[in-house]
Amino acid sequence: MSVQIKTPEDIEAMRRVGRKTAEILDFITPYVKPGVTTEELDQLCAEFVTKVQGGYSPNLNYSPPGHRPFPKSICTSPNHVVCHGIPGPKKLKDGDILNIDVAMVLDGYYGDTSRMFMVGKPTIQGKRLVEVTYEAMWRGIRAVRPGATLGDIGHAIQSFVEPLGYSVVREFCGHGIGKRYHEEPQVMHYGKPGTGLTLVPGMMFTIEPMINAGRAGIRILADGWTAVTADHSLSAQWEHTVLVTETGFEVTTLSDGAPPPP
Repeated sequence: MSVQIKTPEDIEAMRRVGRKTAEILDFITPYVKPGVTTEELDQLCAEFVTKVQGGYSPNLNYSPPGHRPFPKSICTSPNHVVCHGIPGPKKLKDGDILNIDVAMVLDGYYGDTSRMFMVGKPTIQGKRLVEVTYEAMWRGIRAVRPGATLGDIGHAIQSFVEPLGYSVVREFCGHGIGKRYHEEPQVMHYGKPGTGLTLVPGMMFTIEPMINAGRAGIRILADGWTAVTADHSLSAQWEHTVLVTETGFEVTTLSDGAPPPP
């Protein structure tokens, strides 16, 4: 496993793109309400990225091996959609939960973050899942420090959500990020303490747990991208980009509108 250690110049650039990427989510927040379509949210974000933030979306036409090009600039994943939902004409309704996953390239560096939104008045089940998943992400983030391992991160998340009756999606993980969208290491959201890669200062990666209200199983829809829960239960995800520092961690995808840590 070849993990790139970021230079001070890399880190400054990643702080800039991380904050600007998070600001996309601040911008779109007031538009997330009953009656709006996810396609409208995508169009608003795409214009904001290019005209205000001065970057571009790496999601648009993104086509890893074996996949058709992703047709939109953001991912919108409501209710039982786990991740990679394609924006479309369906309107959001009162009580929906929605993940919006945004990425941006600025000066050759990639930013990546996602946030959950509760549309109108949330259900008790939906609100609880969103809150637990947010806490789970932060438990994973707080496990980051020099000398810790990737297994410590996964264990912090898994050991918190499973006793509450929730499950961790296994098919997707966090990833290294920098001058490339996806780098090593892969960051699993489950695991055993003390196992896996040892963290050192200068590593940078996303932590982005996908937590299901029911079982962990998923399936991929015919579009080749959209992942949904196999049992149609609700799913939630939050994502931050994290730097390993000399003394612990730094979250580089914070903005003025980001929810405070739990």
